[in-house]
Amino acid sequence: MRYQSTRGNSPQQSFLEILLGGLAPDGGLYLPTEYPQVTEEQLDSWRGLSYADLAYEVLSLYCDDIPEADLRTLLRKTYTAQVYCNGRTEDNAQDITPLHWLGEEQGTRIGLLSLSNGPTLAFKDMAMQLLGNLFEYALKQKGQKLNILGATSGDTGSAAEYAMRGKEGVKVFMLSPRGKMSSFQSAQMYSLQDPNIFNLAVAGVFDDCQDIVKAVSNDHGFKANYQIGTVNSINWGRVVAQVVYYFQGYLLATKSSTEKVSFTVPSGNFGNICAGHIARMMGLPIAHLIAATNENDVLDEFFRTGVYRARKSAETLHTSSPSMDISKASNFERFVFDLMGQDGKATAGMFKQVDEVGGFDISKDSVFKEMAQYGFQSGRSTHENRLETIRNIDSQYGVMIDTHTADGVKVAREHLQSGIPMIVLETALPIKFEETIEVALGRPAECPAAFKDIKSKPQRVENIDADVDQVKNFITTHVN
Repeated sequence: MRYQSTRGNSPQQSFLEILLGGLAPDGGLYLPTEYPQVTEEQLDSWRGLSYADLAYEVLSLYCDDIPEADLRTLLRKTYTAQVYCNGRTEDNAQDITPLHWLGEEQGTRIGLLSLSNGPTLAFKDMAMQLLGNLFEYALKQKGQKLNILGATSGDTGSAAEYAMRGKEGVKVFMLSPRGKMSSFQSAQMYSLQDPNIFNLAVAGVFDDCQDIVKAVSNDHGFKANYQIGTVNSINWGRVVAQVVYYFQGYLLATKSSTEKVSFTVPSGNFGNICAGHIARMMGLPIAHLIAATNENDVLDEFFRTGVYRARKSAETLHTSSPSMDISKASNFERFVFDLMGQDGKATAGMFKQVDEVGGFDISKDSVFKEMAQYGFQSGRSTHENRLETIRNIDSQYGVMIDTHTADGVKVAREHLQSGIPMIVLETALPIKFEETIEVALGRPAECPAAFKDIKSKPQRVENIDADVDQVKNFITTHVN
């Protein structure tokens, strides 16, 4: 399996060659030169596999430079009921990502795929725990060290830090927007005292943090000198690990591979739903992929109109689903590359327009009319929508959901099709956004025992400006 850049001007490489690096040298994102195809017979043969063994079947198609025995060992070490149960004892904990049907609405079943049973209570754990083990494996193979530079709007940071804490040869420098995360999210990250973890609170929004990560990654000399890697979803390893739970959700929802399902995905940086796009390109029978945004509705606007209009930092709204307060979706470039027939030159030109004029418009191009073949739909949700949805799901089904999952449920209900099950990807446990849950329901969210005193722990964080040189200076003084 070889990987190419979405901007078409970097040499093709193998999985292990791109795993540690993040962006391609030309500033693009890596994708396989072709998507491996999964037949109906293969899909049916995977029914009943453990999550770890299903992950092997999917990921071995992409990681063919890791020996079979090593890859199986890494996956079975990662995906255990002990790691993904949060102390829960329900019978389906061994599914790792259990599917909970809420009920039937408008002639079809609607359910939640539980992705937040990992160590930091968010879906990011599904890929990040594997990435931690993959990084350690690859670094030992190469005799190298790695300094991870990441950006988070809330959940990626804690998931990365919990996955990398104590890992041999790895240090983590995580940028977060100061004052823009929930108090629980901040405490999860900043309370870590591990010597290989560094938190940098940036005066700005998530997009400022993400821009710094990209700028450092594009300084090839600095990147090489300081062994800079990334764990953001610009890293292909993150995205491909998330492909697995689309297969798991599909298999749990169906009895035969002749059936179709739809997925609704709360979307900010487009990484989670991009994994669904990849699963669909592999042949998974997905009817529709529905992107659910909050008030920062860049993606919804694009899928409705064909206009991609990235917002400036000052235009990015701070909402009650803060992990989606993103106005420049990095992974969107991967879909655009496929949409443009994997034309790297065209894709590079479009994202040059994003940098220079803030966006692009394909509304009058033939590719916009052809976009329906990829199955994307979209919708947006507001603060009042999510409060109403949290209350409704609690009263109707006795289930408490977080604010981002509420955005997903609200939009999913607008796209139900009779006879096609709708799976909403749950993104986090409600405790991570307890302030809004209390407003919605008038009672606190349940907190797992391991996190009862998280906010009272000492916090370790550095405040910095949204400045690339400040970040580089911090890294250079803390790498040894």
